[in-house]
Amino acid sequence: MFTEQYLKLLVEGRTRFTKLLDQVQENDLTRKLEPAPNSIGFLIRHIGDVEFLFAKNVFQLPDIKVHASTVIAQKDTGEWTNLQALKIYTSESIAVLIKAVQLQQDSDWDTLVTTKEFGSKTKSEALGCIVSHTAYHAGQIGMILKHGN
Repeated sequence: MFTEQYLKLLVEGRTRFTKLLDQVQENDLTRKLEPAPNSIGFLIRHIGDVEFLFAKNVFQLPDIKVHASTVIAQKDTGEWTNLQALKIYTSESIAVLIKAVQLQQDSDWDTLVTTKEFGSKTKSEALGCIVSHTAYHAGQIGMILKHGN
């Protein structure tokens, strides 16, 4: 029961990002909202990177290989300019995260997970982190689309 509800929350929480992604054009990927340093392309890739990391590190989905380039670089290097590749990447990242959530038993949601990024949280609290993370960056993308250059 919890797993089904949390899965619905995850999918619904990501709809703002998904809808914005449909509006983004290739020439939007380098746009920023000055003085903020991150472009739309960086933010899209970052959302995917973090979804993969959560599937692997928080929900312990085995056999996930992640190269979280935005997390590694810790800044926008300007390399995320291929819209089709970004759409494929974020489609794969949410599919993997959904799979990881589906594999959780109801009793798993109170399990404590510790990461260097947010310390110790239960899996249910960690799910709140990933949902709010995606929504936060989707809001940034929306603001850049509306006001950025």
